[in-house]
Amino acid sequence: MRDEDESDKRTDSGTETGGSRTGASETVAECVLCRAPTEYPESHKGITLCPVCEWREAERAACSG
Repeated sequence: MRDEDESDKRTDSGTETGGSRTGASETVAECVLCRAPTEYPESHKGITLCPVCEWREAERAACSG
């Protein structure tokens, strides 16, 4: 029965693209580099970085030339 309850709580993946935080029941993921909270839910796939680490990673990638 719990599977049915949990499936009712799941929402569309619109939180990743829309940026709306109305579904506050889901916890946010930690940054994989500094462990600070990110803008992404824990269910986000791939590497999750906080805004500071995302910025630094973009700088590194841009200058790797």
